[in-house]
Amino acid sequence: MQNTSYKTNIQSHLRMAKFIGEYKAKVDDKGRLIFPSAFKSAMGSGADLRFVIKKSLFSECLEMYTYAEWEKESDQVRSRLNFFNRDHAEFWREYMRGSHIVEPDEKLGRMSVPKDKLDSIGVLKDVIFFGNNHKIEIWAKEKFEAQQLDSDAYVALAEKILG
Repeated sequence: MQNTSYKTNIQSHLRMAKFIGEYKAKVDDKGRLIFPSAFKSAMGSGADLRFVIKKSLFSECLEMYTYAEWEKESDQVRSRLNFFNRDHAEFWREYMRGSHIVEPDEKLGRMSVPKDKLDSIGVLKDVIFFGNNHKIEIWAKEKFEAQQLDSDAYVALAEKILG
């Protein structure tokens, strides 16, 4: 009986958080953001609140991964590389460049994102935390609103990819 309970407990901790929704925040005078409580709740009580944050490869946003998700993703990328190949080694270095660990404080959810990271995506004051399933994106509010596809473009893209 104890073994089943132990197994269930392990499985619940291995469950990856799914982040859904858009939440507005402001950068305070000390350069901190308030981590959305809905995202914290999605992680479950007692969850590891460490995140790895880095600039997106394709968009003008920051990507924020739970530490466990980061380990999984970076292990998958690393497994495809041969470090005796110069291009692979250079790619890996750039892939890892600028990655930072951030952790919201337990009480208020404040977290410090390095200023150079916020500057790199054009954040002045307002940000959007965007839940993108397995990761969170942090956008400058104006850029997030500007990048949204109109309905016809979205339908065309859906048909191209899924149709």
